[in-house]
Amino acid sequence: MEPKTPDECRRILEVALLAASEPLAVGRLRRMFEVDPGAETIRRLLDELRIEWEGRGVELVQLASGWRFRTRPEFQPYLERLKEERPPKYSRAVLETLAIIAYRQPVTRGDIEDIRGVAVSPGVLRALESRGWIDVVGHRETPGRPELLATTRRFLDDLGLRSLAELPALTELERIMDLVDDQEIPQPAPPADEAHG
Repeated sequence: MEPKTPDECRRILEVALLAASEPLAVGRLRRMFEVDPGAETIRRLLDELRIEWEGRGVELVQLASGWRFRTRPEFQPYLERLKEERPPKYSRAVLETLAIIAYRQPVTRGDIEDIRGVAVSPGVLRALESRGWIDVVGHRETPGRPELLATTRRFLDDLGLRSLAELPALTELERIMDLVDDQEIPQPAPPADEAHG
């Protein structure tokens, strides 16, 4: 049974987004309908849905790879108390490497080592790759053809960003890093999308 009104279409989008475990792109949302409502209509309905959810504990946000519902950041500390396991911790080396890749991408391992002034251990890059935050995007046309590393859409999604332009200014990042001792700190909390069941 196809929806007959914009309100019915909006409810279908709402259900799909609440049930999804990952962000959904407009193109993917359009495929739910037998008669394609078009990208503009879907975007308008998503914007209406976003406004409808304003002021609640859950919000509809647009990220790099699509739209998703997530818990508002101010409620995250309460949800953290429910979790049995502690999030993985990342060393300063991992965080510095990630910052270099995010702000200077694409970069080679050699570029990272030049900036940090120390060798990058394979474990640091493995940690970022296993988290899905960086990936090889090509090879530099120099002898040895070193891999070029860049951040992924998942990196943006996990940080709640639509694009790299939304990264904090480098001066703000430097201030945060200055607060970090050489001890390990917890990773940023993943988006709390447990709002759907």
